Amino acid sequence: MKIDACFQLGYITGTHGLNGEVHVFLDTDLPENYKDLESVFLLAKGENTLVPFFVDHLKIKGSKAVVKFEEVTSLSQADKLTGSALYLPLSFLTPLEGADFYFHELVNCKVVDHHLGELGLVVSIYHHSSQVLLVMDYQEHEVLIPYTQEIVLGFDREHQRVQVSLPDGLLEVYLGD
Repeated sequence: MKIDACFQLGYITGTHGLNGEVHVFLDTDLPENYKDLESVFLLAKGENTLVPFFVDHLKIKGSKAVVKFEEVTSLSQADKLTGSALYLPLSFLTPLEGADFYFHELVNCKVVDHHLGELGLVVSIYHHSSQVLLVMDYQEHEVLIPYTQEIVLGFDREHQRVQVSLPDGLLEVYLGD
């Protein structure tokens, strides 16, 4: 499975107990939709290949879960998975319409500022613990755009455009010598 055909569901934050269980943060508005997962793909830190893991059992509480994978039977095996991202195929997502969107839909969309016009393309989304950032390619520079209601104004799915109102000076920060 290629990573482009998947979305990130969450990531492993640590171990749980001595028998190979792990703590998982589910980065979704509806974690309970994933209570019956049979398998996931893991992407270890620093790796670029998704590896399938079969779920033995899963217990969800809020946005956190305790997961036991079939082949992971010890604390040391579970510890090696800490920091790995969990992925699922895009087919698991319910299609959204109108102004609602998934972050992965913004990748490769044009960024259009209401004053400056078309700026560049969203090349990726950066999920920091306290902030989501759109990563835009602008004049061969990487520009980080904070995802807030004041800055990201909307998404036009049909025309593949993200409407923004960038704060004064944001572009200059990235273009400066």
